Amino acid sequence: MIVKSIYETSYPGMYKVAGDSGAAFFIRPEYLPFIPFDTIETNVEFDDEKTDMLLDAGLACVVELKAVEYLARSEQSRFGLSRKLIEKKYEKKYINMALDFLESKKYLSDSRFSRAWLNSRKINHFEGRKKLLMELQSRGISKEIAVIAVDEFFQENDELEICKRALERFIKKGKTDEKLYEAMINAGFSWKMVKEIK
Repeated sequence: MIVKSIYETSYPGMYKVAGDSGAAFFIRPEYLPFIPFDTIETNVEFDDEKTDMLLDAGLACVVELKAVEYLARSEQSRFGLSRKLIEKKYEKKYINMALDFLESKKYLSDSRFSRAWLNSRKINHFEGRKKLLMELQSRGISKEIAVIAVDEFFQENDELEICKRALERFIKKGKTDEKLYEAMINAGFSWKMVKEIK
């Protein structure tokens, strides 16, 4: 491939390259670890191996731009975002390249997703520590990140008060005795806490 033009786009650090075939695509230096970026200039010819590297960088940029669309709508976990991109038929190789870059720039963060998810979840759900940890981990969040996020959540939200509200909701639903205790335990509250408010 012979480079016919290259210029930086309005998207920081991303460049548009046009080759002699007429096709144009985006690249960024982070996706080209084996090609010195300053060697990509107008009228420079690349062999097949380096052309493939440039095209790989282009495909990573395509995935990145799609991932940013999802991130603009709401916080995403790496696991969840990766799954959405796989459903769109993007290759895992390019997904990993793009998500690694987005994480390195802090655009994608499992910690931030966890905090946002917990704050959204509390609007309609009254759940204890165990249930929230399990729910985060089921969304691909590591145990370490989930524990930190849940600890922070309960520094700002009174778990005992949430437990009381859960109890009230289950009583309104007609649960009593063993069924009530079972529902509370399934909602993630400890036996000790349930006994404390009962």
